[in-house]
Amino acid sequence: MNLTKYVQEVSLEDFGRPFLHQAIWNTRLRSTGGRFFPKDGHLDFNPKILERFGWEMFRKIVRHELCHYHLYYMKKGYRHQDKDFKVLLKEVDGVRYTPSLERGSFKIYVCTICGQVYKRKRRIDLQKYRCGRCRGHLKYQKTSYQENRP
Repeated sequence: MNLTKYVQEVSLEDFGRPFLHQAIWNTRLRSTGGRFFPKDGHLDFNPKILERFGWEMFRKIVRHELCHYHLYYMKKGYRHQDKDFKVLLKEVDGVRYTPSLERGSFKIYVCTICGQVYKRKRRIDLQKYRCGRCRGHLKYQKTSYQENRP
């Protein structure tokens, strides 16, 4: 399906207002689901969001960007901190934050004497570092993976 046509359909169904500009995929986006450009009115969307989270989450991100779009052209507060934006976003069930695409990991170390747990992103040199609480030796336990936020 054509992205611009999809955004036009969402705009009419969820806002009752037409989307008159262009929507395009932007593969360079990393931490955001989409962007609104007030200068020319077009919207950018991250295709990785659709691949990873599916149509339901993608539609919520489209609603988020359309909130910026429609409020801007109605000359109301279209920025994230504006009350108009927050109210409209809640009405149309859009997402406030894009779920994270990166799955971070961290290493878990445990003190062999007192049991103190340490979570670190980087590996620790077990010959060099000791427990900060009791000076006991540290032992690597496992690598844990963070889940995406909602």
